[in-house]
Amino acid sequence: MDPAHICSDLVKIRSENPPGDTTDAAEYVRELLDSLGLPVEMVKGPDGHWNVLAGDRTKPLLFSGHLDVVPAQDEHWTYPPFCGHNDGEQIWGRGATDMKGGCAALIAAAANQIDAGKECSAHFAFVCDEETGGKYGIRLLLRKHLLSPCDCLIAEPTPHLSPSVGQKGLLRLDISFKGIPGHGSLYPYEGKSAVEEAAELIAWLKELNRRDYPVNEELRILIENTTASLSILFSLPDAASVLRRINYNPGTIHGGNGVNVIAEECTVQLDLRLPWGISPEAITQEIKERAGDAHIEVISSCKASLTHAGSDIVRILSNEIKKEYGAPARPIIQWAASDARFLRSAGFHVVDYGPGDVTTLHARDERVPVARLASASRIFEGILDAYLPLS
Repeated sequence: MDPAHICSDLVKIRSENPPGDTTDAAEYVRELLDSLGLPVEMVKGPDGHWNVLAGDRTKPLLFSGHLDVVPAQDEHWTYPPFCGHNDGEQIWGRGATDMKGGCAALIAAAANQIDAGKECSAHFAFVCDEETGGKYGIRLLLRKHLLSPCDCLIAEPTPHLSPSVGQKGLLRLDISFKGIPGHGSLYPYEGKSAVEEAAELIAWLKELNRRDYPVNEELRILIENTTASLSILFSLPDAASVLRRINYNPGTIHGGNGVNVIAEECTVQLDLRLPWGISPEAITQEIKERAGDAHIEVISSCKASLTHAGSDIVRILSNEIKKEYGAPARPIIQWAASDARFLRSAGFHVVDYGPGDVTTLHARDERVPVARLASASRIFEGILDAYLPLS
């Protein structure tokens, strides 16, 4: 199977999330896996949230990917975002990099192993809603005990020499402030402004961001590798701080009833990315102390996670990267989040590695180089072969 052809087909199948309907994409993947002679199970969530499981789940290796993509507007693209155009060098369209290209490379690798007369040494999980938190995707599969801890590769896009072996922690909060209303002309001598209470907390977050957290030698090397990648990809002036500090984003704020009324209510949605050395519980408690009588709801929470360099999946993947590119792998850690956080919490040894142009991820003109698809497929096939004696 040709990963470029599979990728192009998948991009043409719309699976934006929201709303998260992966019915057609899941059916396409089911047909491909069924044609390889693998046992396939479809697992349904609500409203068209379909997941695809395939292969022998007693195998010690899981290949995984997500079929949903972020939405795309039609304007200002070189090619329409769902055309899957192949110009011979790139596959263009929403999801080409994140991560239908990775899914295509996984399937092509399995096909090549089976076509060579070998038993497929992995099982597969293609899920429906990584982009919105995994409630009906990987988290549903784990809740239903349909996956058991093992080594796992998620084909999320990464730099070609840099598998991602860890992720910062994630904490998302809904914070509701209460004020005492009154006529705006008397503030601040009368009443209490919920908007100002929220603003004071947001201002304090800058202080939170200035803290550096110590790391061990393994993390120090990973941060060095990641800093180099971030500096090249995004021209960040202080990339190391992205990984060693708490990043914060007050993503939404809603409050007040009118410009001449002291605000009685204000709600802030806050996204924090936590480094190693601080727990979500500790930061939540500190924010509660700062926020006074505000009501705080934890929407999502997980600590920073890591798959160690000596694990089989990191070692084998690094060897295959060196074979393909003639240069040593440089593992990195992620500043964002993927399904890896849920799998690591459940006891899996997880690495993210896949084809893509990460500078176009979630952007206009998203695309994946055809050559990277082919290279990733060969790397994945090498991993499958390395796991044959372990199957």
